[in-house]
Amino acid sequence: MRILAINPGSTSTKFAIYDDLNEVITRVIRHDIDDLSQFKSILAQYEFRKNLIIDALKLAKISPQSIDVVVGRGGLIKPIPGGVYRVNDAMIEDIKLQRLGEHASNLGGILAREIAREAGNEEEAYIVDPVVVDEMDDIARYSGNCLLPRISIFHALNQKAVARRFARESGKKYEELSLIVAHLGGGITVGAHYKGRVIDVNNGLDGDGPFSPERSGSVPMGTFAKLCFSEKYDHIKIRKMIIGRGGIVSYLGTNSTVEVEDRIAVGDKYAREVYEAMAYQISKEIGAYATVLKGKIDAILITGGVAYSEMLIDLLRERISFIADIKVYPGEDEINALVESVYFAHKGEQEIKEYK
Repeated sequence: MRILAINPGSTSTKFAIYDDLNEVITRVIRHDIDDLSQFKSILAQYEFRKNLIIDALKLAKISPQSIDVVVGRGGLIKPIPGGVYRVNDAMIEDIKLQRLGEHASNLGGILAREIAREAGNEEEAYIVDPVVVDEMDDIARYSGNCLLPRISIFHALNQKAVARRFARESGKKYEELSLIVAHLGGGITVGAHYKGRVIDVNNGLDGDGPFSPERSGSVPMGTFAKLCFSEKYDHIKIRKMIIGRGGIVSYLGTNSTVEVEDRIAVGDKYAREVYEAMAYQISKEIGAYATVLKGKIDAILITGGVAYSEMLIDLLRERISFIADIKVYPGEDEINALVESVYFAHKGEQEIKEYK
């Protein structure tokens, strides 16, 4: 089975061809800002990006007609349970409405369908585990204020992929396991995976959970409210505090954990304390989700780009190793996650769902 996987980013389009689970080619097409500025919206870029992918395939001597399945990264559609979804008219309509906002990942489903159509396999276009995956228990939606419900926005694609990978390695089904999965990247999300569902997870986008390299996470609300009404900050600046200028950036002026560790290595005590504080908060979040799963946990899985840091992993082990065995899957290979999910779905190991 020849699979084309597409991951559109704000200034790039990454794609890969796999034969079954074997990588044939991977390409990253960088987009010049001037080229993108001619389009009124991100969605208007789809034909431009599609043609670039087709041209790159032809340059690699790969005919679009040789492709059996096309899978794209899922975008900001309505909240749905996790899984592999066929791209249909209803999904395309919701993508175009952009109810939850405009994001490059919205192009994933459209590009998948358009290229599948060109390959003569329109019905073989899919998305997998978009960030809006919502499987939370109702009790987890309460925040403490009826105007502020907790919502599910997290690294669903990577969290689900490593959970399924661990299940296969363990000779079990994902739906049989009770797992805590922590994705450590520019944003950090920790999910309680219970029998195939993420029944609780922090919102890593809007300020919930541990602070990360560039996000503030949960903060003291009374102090934050005073800050919002101090007339020193407008909404844009406040949003930057939450996402982009929060977390390690706010303390140390960098979002690079490599740089932080370099500073620690030369004796920067403040950098060490900030780094340990992030590990402390991640550990607390993992401990909290242990209570969600009532202490019955098969494993704690740690993934994401920051999981390459042995120092951080050691700091986490000190605090959470008593809870369950820890397995580390460093990195965030979204292309491979897309390919694996759609491959195993066609093998009957995952359901192919219809979007409604």
